[in-house]
Amino acid sequence: MEKEEVKKKIYELVEKSMGKKKLKSSDIQKTISTDLGISRDEVKDALKDLIDEGKLIYTYFGGSFVEIPPK
Repeated sequence: MEKEEVKKKIYELVEKSMGKKKLKSSDIQKTISTDLGISRDEVKDALKDLIDEGKLIYTYFGGSFVEIPPK
């Protein structure tokens, strides 16, 4: 599966959960790898790219979570 497609799915998952549930990196890896049938390492790599590009950020609130940065 294309990395861009994986990144798109990760972003959509985080976007859908905004305001409802904070997602941890491990939650994202488990959900996406199960849904798309790819390894968790591939998901982790795509997630790292999204963080590096500034499309997603890590926040800390009693644990480390992945969110879309505020506008």
